Amino acid sequence: MPVNPMNPMVVQSDHTVLLEVDNPQYAEARDALARFAELEKSPEHIHTYRLSPLSLWNAAASGLGADGIVESLVRYSKYDVPGNIQADVRDYVSRFGRLKLRQGAAGELLLTSDDPLLMLEVSRNRKLRPLIREEIDQYTVRVDSGLRGHVKKALVDIGYPAEDLAGYVDGAGLALHLLPAMRSAGQPFSLRHYQQDAVEVFHARGSVHGGSGVIVLPCGAGKTLVGMGVMEKLQTNTLILTTNTVAVRQWMDELHDKTSLDPAEIGEYTGDVKEIRPVTVTTYQILTYRERRKRGAAANGESWFDEVPTDDELSQPLTPASFPHFGLFRERDWGLVIYDEVHLLPAPV
Repeated sequence: MPVNPMNPMVVQSDHTVLLEVDNPQYAEARDALARFAELEKSPEHIHTYRLSPLSLWNAAASGLGADGIVESLVRYSKYDVPGNIQADVRDYVSRFGRLKLRQGAAGELLLTSDDPLLMLEVSRNRKLRPLIREEIDQYTVRVDSGLRGHVKKALVDIGYPAEDLAGYVDGAGLALHLLPAMRSAGQPFSLRHYQQDAVEVFHARGSVHGGSGVIVLPCGAGKTLVGMGVMEKLQTNTLILTTNTVAVRQWMDELHDKTSLDPAEIGEYTGDVKEIRPVTVTTYQILTYRERRKRGAAANGESWFDEVPTDDELSQPLTPASFPHFGLFRERDWGLVIYDEVHLLPAPV
């Protein structure tokens, strides 16, 4: 039965949500949905969102509970929210945080749970089992600290995403601050409120709840400035990876124009220049570059041709040693790594 036909939203039992763009409540309903649903389609009049496990877990990680999600769906829906949707929202949200990653007294990475049956279930799962190094007790296992991301991905695949409370190692210090006025034009400069909000959410007051995440903003909203705001918060050596040499130089120009960093503290690491400085900007392409064997000189004796890899070479597992520039990750004591345009990341890193 209709609840309020004037509302902008239709919640469907297949986990999709239809949102009317021309409805007067569109903007506030869109903002509410963006916290816990993924936008799938955005034609002119009707936008389609999906309530996925990942979007609900991300909402839970940001502090939004199941009651708040269901309340938003009910508030803006034209019709009753299907019972299976309400049940699924509560089920998925309840799964987040039942497992926790913590740092042990000796610096080891521990996976813990208050539920011994859940711990038994996940520790026997084929996706997590190879990453476990020691079963300490019925509530705790030690996992490979070098494969922290793999552990978290395995737990997402299993259906019980971990709350990561292990924290991060501090990098080498670097004093910097955002300038009150741009060097280039002399105009006053400060972060917009939503940019500052993004910085604060990422930093989480320096607690173990912060320090990593994906900043999602529309094109032109100033994600580069958010990155610089995070740098100011952390005051640490920073490695910035971006898409191409043009983007590298844009980052360098922005850093010089809007921060207190001296040009000598900002380095470019590309095919043309190899500078490693307290703030170093590089590209995905150079870090994922692989050298191949040469088959010989050209007829004029001047040029060399790359040999096509053999089947045996292609079957060999890739390691950091396969990439000659991968050592950049270890060249300095980086306290922050920024992946710009991270959706374009060309390979698992």
